[in-house]
Amino acid sequence: MKLIAYNVREDERKYIEKWAKRNKIEVAMTDTRITAETASLAKGYDGICALQTSAYEAEMFQSIAQLGIHSFAIRSVGYDSVDIEAAKKNNVKVTNVPGYSPSAIAEFSVSQALQLIRRVPAFNQRMEEQDFRWSGLISKELKHMTVGVIGTGRIGQSAIDIYQGFGSKILAYDVYQNPDLKDRVTYVEEIAELFQQSDLITLHAPALESNFHMINEAAINQMKQGVYLVNTARGSLVDTDALLSGLNSGKVAGAALDTYENETAYFSHDWRGKTIEDTRLQELLDRSDVLLTPHIAFYTEKAVENMVDISLDSVKELVEIGKSRNEIY
Repeated sequence: MKLIAYNVREDERKYIEKWAKRNKIEVAMTDTRITAETASLAKGYDGICALQTSAYEAEMFQSIAQLGIHSFAIRSVGYDSVDIEAAKKNNVKVTNVPGYSPSAIAEFSVSQALQLIRRVPAFNQRMEEQDFRWSGLISKELKHMTVGVIGTGRIGQSAIDIYQGFGSKILAYDVYQNPDLKDRVTYVEEIAELFQQSDLITLHAPALESNFHMINEAAINQMKQGVYLVNTARGSLVDTDALLSGLNSGKVAGAALDTYENETAYFSHDWRGKTIEDTRLQELLDRSDVLLTPHIAFYTEKAVENMVDISLDSVKELVEIGKSRNEIY
């Protein structure tokens, strides 16, 4: 068996090498993105492992199928960038990483929430101007806040564990309620209840057509005055224009965003010395009531190792037995 991994970062290489040695399987590595054109690099290999924020397009699946490759693993949870219909049409089975170190994202989301409610971005801005006064920036305490958690899978559950350690009251909303949490949190049947009662709302839901822009103008209008929003899930969950309007009006006191609905052109790229043409992104960067990070909540040693191992295990299963527990269709 021979596998090839695309778009490999330096921090992934040692884990890929360890997996290859442990499994006695050759795994070639390239830092190239996989497209219809670069698919030719996979000629002679049995399966592909890839990671990118740009789309896995129909033409790419056609190209790898023509090479006789029908096993494809992505090193991420989200697969909204995968043209699933094209994969099916070309008889290419695709797997994802359904769960990797959920505490990585949960810890990061709570740390961002803490910075937000303690007004750290605004204090940082003052400090940069050598203004060391603290008046006017009084903050809240998590212990006395109601936290609304949208999405209560592994990551949401880990976040709940941490928030409960601070003593926060937890409201939860999920189409599929987590049976392990029913005795520990208050599930609401309608998401509007969560909007109306929460002091801080944190998103841990996947990107689906059904929840596109779930945080929109109507949702924000239902929220408490001075609500805080944390999104370490998917950018498409939040209508950026509605969020900016809520921030400008004071309805939203602050937002911590590790993902942005139009992030692909910017996140993971070096834009030093260049003009950011996306005016909404620039406004988010300029605001002292917004914490913006470039989709890094997952980025820990353990999470990267898990993503590599699970994705390579999955493509190995596809090649060996034609199926994997992590298939996305």
